[in-house]
This record gives sequence, C-alpha cells and structure tokens, in this order.
Amino acid sequence: MKDEAQLELQAVKAQGRAPLLSRKLTLALWGIGALMLLASPLWGPRVLAHSRFFRVRRVVIEGTRYLQPSDILQRLNVDTMASVWDPAGPLERRVAEHPQVQEVHVRRRLPSTLVVEITEHLPVALVPAVGGFRAYDDRGVALPIDPATTPVDAPILLQRDDVILRLLGRLRIGAPKLYDRISAVRRVEGNELLFTLATLPVRAMADVTVDRLTELYPVEQDLAQRHLAVAELDLRFRDQVIARLP
Repeated sequence: MKDEAQLELQAVKAQGRAPLLSRKLTLALWGIGALMLLASPLWGPRVLAHSRFFRVRRVVIEGTRYLQPSDILQRLNVDTMASVWDPAGPLERRVAEHPQVQEVHVRRRLPSTLVVEITEHLPVALVPAVGGFRAYDDRGVALPIDPATTPVDAPILLQRDDVILRLLGRLRIGAPKLYDRISAVRRVEGNELLFTLATLPVRAMADVTVDRLTELYPVEQDLAQRHLAVAELDLRFRDQVIARLP
C-alpha cells in the first residue's frame, strides 16, 4: 500500500496581511508572469528561481513504507531560501544515496511545494543476527531497518541465501497472497527447499518458479473439498504435485 507523509517547512515570516482582493490580484499577476517566463525555457526558470513567491515552504514525501520521512528531508537539505525552480537533479542524487531508496523523483507543485516520490527496496526476509534479526531485500542486501522497532512481516531464513531471497522477491510481486502465507524457508539437501506455509510444509527445488509454486492452489482446493488433511506437498517432481497424507 502506498503511504504518504507530509512535512511542513518553516515559512518565511509574513510582513503583515494584505487585503483579500489584493492578494488574489497578486497571485493572478504572478501566475500570468510565470506562464510568460515558462514560455522561455532557456532563461525563464532561472528568473523565477530568484522570486520569493516560489521559495520552498512545504515538502511532500510519497511512497515511503519503512523509510522515515525525516531521513528523506535531511538528505534533501532544502530550506525556505531554496526555490522550487532549483534543479531537481542534485536533490534526487542526495536522496538516491540512501541504501533503501530504489528510485526517487522530485517534482514541483507550484507555487511553493516540492513533491518527492520514493520507491523503496523492500524487505523480503528476516535472517537471524546478533541481538535479533536483520531484514534483507531481494538483492541480498541488508537494509537499515530494525525489526525490533519497525514491524517487518516477512519469512524467516536460517541464513542469508541469495537464491531464496531472489525467489521471495519474485513471489512478493508475482504471487503476493502466496508470499504472505510463507513463514519460513530453508535449504535442505543442497538443491532442495522447504517452505513453511502456515503449518503446511512444501518441498521444491531451488530453481522453482513462481508459476510452479502457484500450482499448489488447485491441489489445496481439491484436498479441502475432499476433507483430506495433508502432511506435506511436494513440487520436486516435474508436472506433479504430490500430497503426502499423515
């Protein structure tokens, strides 16, 4: 789910209140002037950047799930002397240096707002570490997330395994309902994997695909209709799903 966080920056001190009609007229004139300047893309934004009217007064941060908006704001390093017409490239590069940021795009919302769109590297598994767990993404990179303070709902691995992490990343995108059912994954006998889906063990080879794993659905439905309890499902054999009964 897409989260949205909004941070207000300290605005420049007002120098008294203008009458309502005067303020509206001023805004209209600024709007007309801005359109005329924007019609000259080579020098228009440079002129507008020096105007108090377009100084940054608000930053809106969209897309964060685990990242703290305050971390993004700190990396942006903008204040109320900055202009929304300042180049976005340096801002995006500073934010992109955060190890949890996958993509960042900064756009302006006139007259005084910067909108920062974030795509995060999301955790796909938890791996035991000294003092608790570490969250890993599908690249095999440990993310700066502390599961002790930030809830992370992800399968548990006995140790970092890049093959399993990549598979979990594909499952999270391609079969999210199945991914949500996985509580743990471990490697057994070299090239075999054992998934724990709630209380149901599922065996598969390490090169199993997302499509192959979703073949569990019709088998589970058939077993449920026949009121049969299952001890284990086995996907290791081509074109077969073997259900082992207790």
